[in-house]
Amino acid sequence: MLILLLPVTRKPIQVAIHKLIAFSPSVVAEENQREISTYNWQLQDTQGELHAFQKSKNRVVLINFWATWCPPCIAEMPDLQALYNDYGEKVDFYFITNDEPERIDTFFAKHDYNLPVFYSVSALPKPLNGYSLPTTYIINKEGKIVVDKTGTANWNGEKTRKLLDELLQ
Repeated sequence: MLILLLPVTRKPIQVAIHKLIAFSPSVVAEENQREISTYNWQLQDTQGELHAFQKSKNRVVLINFWATWCPPCIAEMPDLQALYNDYGEKVDFYFITNDEPERIDTFFAKHDYNLPVFYSVSALPKPLNGYSLPTTYIINKEGKIVVDKTGTANWNGEKTRKLLDELLQ
């Protein structure tokens, strides 16, 4: 317990614990799936270029709200990177943060990540909520949220891959 009090050891231990307790996310029951209210959401990448979420209409989408300082976010990043490596051409991925670009660049370089990071420039489409970190949504082609997960999850598991394959058909 004492090593959790030391700032230099606290974060790595927290990340390791979150990795240990991460399970595959559950699919929202069909009758409880909420629909995205709008695709009129403006985003900006770390280079300052604007992007319209509208391009993701009728596509499978994964949205992850995260931060470089968040141990649960750090714990699930390797799984999300592996998923992006395999599905990045078929699924639209959005990694939403408020961290400074330099901080993201340093974090990504240290871990060899190349995920598409964005800042929200306009109001989030309802019912998305990025206030708890990490929060991840998977949205089907019809705009319904089929996965709504707050907290660490195993995103690179067979269950998630099978779901994405089904949604892409």
